[in-house]
Amino acid sequence: MFQIRIHGRGGQGVVTAAEMLSIAAFLEGKNAQAFPSFGSERMGAPVVAFCRISEKEIRSREPILNPDAVIIQDKTVIESARAFDGIVDNGFVLINSPSDVETDLNNARVKCIGATEIALEQVGRPIPNAVLLGSFAALTGVINIDSVIKAINTKFSGKIAEKNIKAAQVAYERTLGEV
Repeated sequence: MFQIRIHGRGGQGVVTAAEMLSIAAFLEGKNAQAFPSFGSERMGAPVVAFCRISEKEIRSREPILNPDAVIIQDKTVIESARAFDGIVDNGFVLINSPSDVETDLNNARVKCIGATEIALEQVGRPIPNAVLLGSFAALTGVINIDSVIKAINTKFSGKIAEKNIKAAQVAYERTLGEV
């Protein structure tokens, strides 16, 4: 089972990212689950969402304490949310940042990508979720970009879907070029 924890703030599409990730896995014939965890439901409040992907039935329903991957949609939550806690050895960390972020994770594969900047360029809004899913697909290989595109099409339609797909593809290509 591959477990992902996504950290961000309300309004950034954290929960939608987990849902699209599980849809992408499901479209590949895998079992998947996604669920959020948040306190005060307001814009800007810290939000955590979880996603599990497995070839077998998933019976676990508790929050993910030892993720294989952590996606950070807003780097300002790293310290307060203890975002890197429990990450497995050789896990993946994907951070929405145009420049490198200092971490003390010796055994994790850390990738920073300016997801907000790509979202602004491609979508016209600072919502980094689709961008980060494209980068996640390239970084981990857990899901493929075609499934991400199909998942985006299940959540959005028309121009919004097209723009988010383009943003995910740009991030996928940039990440592949740097991995």
